[in-house]
Amino acid sequence: KHYMCTEDVCPQQDAVQGGILLKRPTTKHGRALLTLHCGHGKRGYDEIYQIHSRIPSLAPAMGLRIHFVIDPMGWCCISMVFFIWLYNSLFIPRLVLFPHFDEGHISVAVVIGYYVASLFCVTALVRASIADPGRLAQDPQIPHTEREQWELCNKCNMMRPKRSHHCSRCGHCVRRMDHHCPWINNCVGEDNHWLFLQLCFYTQVLSLFTLLLDFCQYYYFQPLTKVNEELFIFRHELALLRMSTFMGLLMFGGMSSLFYTQVTGILTDTTTIEKMSHCYEELSRPRKPWQQTFAEVFGTRWKILWFLPFRKKQPLRLPYHFPSHI
Repeated sequence: KHYMCTEDVCPQQDAVQGGILLKRPTTKHGRALLTLHCGHGKRGYDEIYQIHSRIPSLAPAMGLRIHFVIDPMGWCCISMVFFIWLYNSLFIPRLVLFPHFDEGHISVAVVIGYYVASLFCVTALVRASIADPGRLAQDPQIPHTEREQWELCNKCNMMRPKRSHHCSRCGHCVRRMDHHCPWINNCVGEDNHWLFLQLCFYTQVLSLFTLLLDFCQYYYFQPLTKVNEELFIFRHELALLRMSTFMGLLMFGGMSSLFYTQVTGILTDTTTIEKMSHCYEELSRPRKPWQQTFAEVFGTRWKILWFLPFRKKQPLRLPYHFPSHI
């Protein structure tokens, strides 16, 4: 069932309360931005659709807020990343792991470890790409004691906390925005920065794991005695391994450089945008310990939870921090 609601047509109508909302505002670049979340509708958008759920009581309790950016270039980039993950998660186990496990060349721990790394990697990728990076509300309620920490955006004419940035590709301001990443088709901001770090880390782990398996297949593992030469993967084994090695080197090298940049930025408490604009020197804030800066990004001081992409982030009690919807 569809609803069309604007400020002029039905300013008092709340037809979408308690349902799952699909908002579609357009940006100045002609792109559309879809935000799917649970809760009460906000007026001022072009179109609001209500999608009836068979389990409406679960959606508000889960606090889901899914963020989509309609950008063909971003879709192309994230499709390439998904293809690389799917290729290495489909062909490498069938070509290397399972045959050598059946003949006793490797232990079950290696197989489980590879799939755990693959699962954590794709989970971080999906959640980082669809999570709300920290988009500001249309009418934010600014506490009186924190008004000095807010400023006016000269692009969208909205009040925003300091260290926020207006993303020209998405068309809105993001709290503590680090950069817009086309490889996840989303901004990296306050609410999904921790997922982006996990994505960089587990991509390195999975890529290194794949490169080690490719190397062992070439030079270390004993020849297989039970091989069906009629299967596609064994008839084209050399080509598949070379392609896997190339993609592994590409992903490991690129992610290592990106992960190093992100970690140094967290240690110095500066974002990528602040580094590029050289405005971090003007920010008069004391240097924080590395444990505190990482705890602010991951939303917890428990270091073991920094490596889990399945949890929900709870922001620490800090000024001008907003509840996370991830």
